[in-house]
Amino acid sequence: MYEVESIVVGAGVVGLAIARELALRGREVIVFEAEAHKGVHASSRNTSVIHAGISYVPGSHKSRLCADGKKRLYRYCAERNIPHRMIGKLITADVNSGEEGVDGLKKIQQRAAQLGLDDLHLISAHEAQRMEPELMCGGALWSPTSGIIDVHAYMDALEGDLRDARGAIAFASPVRSGKIEAGRIHLSLADKDETQIACRLLVNAAGLNAPHVAASIANRAHDALPPRLLSKGAYCVLRRASPFSHLIYPEPHGVHCSLDLGGQLRFGPDSQWIDEIDYTFDEARIAPFYEKIRAFWPNLRDGDLAPGWVGIRAKISTGKTNEIDFRIDVTNSGACRLIDLFGIDSPGLTASMGIGAEVAALAA
Repeated sequence: MYEVESIVVGAGVVGLAIARELALRGREVIVFEAEAHKGVHASSRNTSVIHAGISYVPGSHKSRLCADGKKRLYRYCAERNIPHRMIGKLITADVNSGEEGVDGLKKIQQRAAQLGLDDLHLISAHEAQRMEPELMCGGALWSPTSGIIDVHAYMDALEGDLRDARGAIAFASPVRSGKIEAGRIHLSLADKDETQIACRLLVNAAGLNAPHVAASIANRAHDALPPRLLSKGAYCVLRRASPFSHLIYPEPHGVHCSLDLGGQLRFGPDSQWIDEIDYTFDEARIAPFYEKIRAFWPNLRDGDLAPGWVGIRAKISTGKTNEIDFRIDVTNSGACRLIDLFGIDSPGLTASMGIGAEVAALAA
């Protein structure tokens, strides 16, 4: 039986950020990742947007950790030369919504101010079209601190810092089962060596599989654990050059429009509930995108959209996304501590370094 001070389960952006922070604080850390590579699931199947943190409940984990994480992430990208750009976001009202649409934008601006975000500017439809000539809207909120990032370069930097701080990652090492015994958390891994290992601190940052990992610890309370709810979202990409240079998020339920660092325009995600992880792209889901996109970009032509990719978001409720918070549970049992992270969907990427600092503080 091996023993290590700290184990992090999951090598996505959140798990890597947590492991890095623990290692930099002098802890002995091993990350166990079920897949053969880091960030295979939600970390690499999203829009790669750095969110400003506009729409979350004041005082929630999402609002606090997004605000903190955004500052940390931009600073880290600058220090480590990680490709990123602060391109800004236009949150738009429908062209036919009139005063009601503008009032909706004002409410978003007021809520953002409650979160400490006082840099959102309400602009007219004419001003929005000066920024984006092909955009059709009834007015917009301009968010200057929204941006985009090369997620893979970010994960590479986190892994490098972790290893430089004498941490380690074991890939193809899924957790099979565990138990709390004699002041330690004992794990059985389904790796090629059938590894048995114990730790005093276990951080469950397994993303989509976090509820399963939590339930695999035999002698813990299971009645309060959340179910695994999977929201599958398809993304479409534009076949031609992008007419836009900023992020565009129509309110209240429009298709999000984002760019990658190469300038390719992407739309999505849509949403459907699924029972098992499945990244198959159903091309029938492309058709409904056209009408929604034309509501703000009437120059979209038939055949312009191509299949992009599919992402799956970890949920703990089927309610309104921005009202459902991250869940960070701490369980103490004698000399050992278990920290579970559930429902880390958007803005998990933006918040990742904030989550890392939060979990490291909880582990102290």
